[in-house]
Amino acid sequence: MGLLKGKRALITGGTSGLGKQIALTFAEEGADVAVIGTNRERAQQVVETLKEFKKTPEQQFWFGIVNVGNKQEVNEAVGDLLKEWDGIDILVNCAGITRDKLFMKMGEDDWDQVIETNLKSVYNLSHALVRPMMKARKGKIINITSVIGLTGNPGQVNYAASKLGMVGFTRSLAKELGPRNINVNCIAPGFFETPMTEVLNEEQRKGILDKVPMGRLGNPKEIAHAAVFLASHMSDYVTGQVLTVDGGMIA
Repeated sequence: MGLLKGKRALITGGTSGLGKQIALTFAEEGADVAVIGTNRERAQQVVETLKEFKKTPEQQFWFGIVNVGNKQEVNEAVGDLLKEWDGIDILVNCAGITRDKLFMKMGEDDWDQVIETNLKSVYNLSHALVRPMMKARKGKIINITSVIGLTGNPGQVNYAASKLGMVGFTRSLAKELGPRNINVNCIAPGFFETPMTEVLNEEQRKGILDKVPMGRLGNPKEIAHAAVFLASHMSDYVTGQVLTVDGGMIA
C-alpha cells in the first residue's frame, strides 16, 4: 500500500521477533529502515531480507550493533545514521529481554539488566532523536510495551516494572512533544509466536490460551500492522495512547 513511502524508520530490537517483523512490514510499506541489534550476523541477514521488499531504487536499509542500554553507544550509532540519512521520522523502541524469577530469588543483576535494556533504552533512543524531530516539527515514537506491564505476572516483577515504566514515559513525553507535532504512543502486545514464547511448555501454553478469548497466540504481523497505523498519517491525531493487541486477554 505504500503507507510509509519516503519515511525513515529506526527500530531497536529489529533483528528478531516482533522487531524484525515490524522492520520487514515497514519496508514493505515503502519506508527506509534502520535496525539496531546486538548480533551482527542476524543484523546483516535482516538487511538482506529487507532488500527483498525494496519498492524503489532509492529505498535504503542500515544496521547498527549497539547495546541500547548504553547511552554513549546509542548516541554514536544515531550520529552515524544521521550522517547518512537526513533525519529519522519514526522511532520504534522494541528492544527487550526477560530475566524471569520469583522476586525473593531475583538478583540485582536480573533487575538491572531488564530495566537497562527494556526501559533505559527508551530514554536513550528517544533522547538521541527528540532534538532532530523537534527541529523538523514532526515525528512518530512508538514504544513496544506489554500487557504484563498493565496486569503484572508472578516471576516477572522486573519485566512488568520496565514495561509499565514505558507507559508512563510515553504519556508524559506525548504531552511535552504534542505542540511540536510529534506523536508518542505505545503498543501493548499480549502473547505472540516469537522466540520468547517458543520456550513455553504445553502446560504453560495452555494456561495462556485459556486467558485469551480468541484462543490463539498472535502472529507478529498483527503487531506490525498496528505499528504501521501508528507510524503513518492515519494516526496523526493519536498520541499518548496504549494500543493493546492481545486477542482480548485484558478486555
